[in-house]
Amino acid sequence: MSDNGRGAGPDFIEALARGLDVLRSFRPACPSMTLSELAAATGLARPTVRRILITLESLGYVRAVGRGHTLTPRVLELGMAYVNALNMWDVARPHMEKLVAQTNESTSMAQLDGSDIVYVARVAVPKIVTLNVTIGTRFPAPATSMGKVLLAALPPDTLATVLAEPSRSGITPRWQPGPGDLDAVLREVRAKGWALADQDLAPGIRSVATGVRDGDGRVVAAINVTVHAAETSLETLREEHLPRLLRAAADIGHDWALTAAVPVVTA
Repeated sequence: MSDNGRGAGPDFIEALARGLDVLRSFRPACPSMTLSELAAATGLARPTVRRILITLESLGYVRAVGRGHTLTPRVLELGMAYVNALNMWDVARPHMEKLVAQTNESTSMAQLDGSDIVYVARVAVPKIVTLNVTIGTRFPAPATSMGKVLLAALPPDTLATVLAEPSRSGITPRWQPGPGDLDAVLREVRAKGWALADQDLAPGIRSVATGVRDGDGRVVAAINVTVHAAETSLETLREEHLPRLLRAAADIGHDWALTAAVPVVTA
């Protein structure tokens, strides 16, 4: 890796990385950005950003609006290709909806991306919480119940590499464990098969999570139930919501295995 976090190998394509930098610069708070704003956000020279925008516009990923540029719906193809290729989340959703109906609490699924979890599926109920969560939201893994589950499933060498990566979530969690503290927690998670997070990420947020396994028994995602600490006790989370969560995770894993076993027929 180079000093700026990019790859430094001979096969690394800097121009592609710069194009992705420009795409990632668009935010909900600034859907339209000028050339100068994009140059400042990416740290790239204005002529470089201009060439990238011309390329992205010709490919249909951005459009010129007034003095600025905005993303087009075609950008969704980049993320949805991942979801559609797996077809996992459509299979999981009915089980998640059933779990929400049983608990009257939100449920989400996440996978690891470096030392963060990234939300890949969610069924929410209206609740006042301190953090907004949507598909693609990322949080530091050690401070979340799903993150603890996913980290506990990693081989030791992989775990060390993952934890060495800095979080890209922009969130500073309340609980920032030392290596010994985290090791103890992950050992407990491996023994139990599930994890709790009691306001570790932010005040008022409690959750319980477990892993979802594929047909080979590997933990490939985590699923949780999230509650507000002022409304739901740890005892309720463990005694009432956890058994339902474990059942949902098992059912999702079972259906994933069945789906993966279906032969692909091509004409």
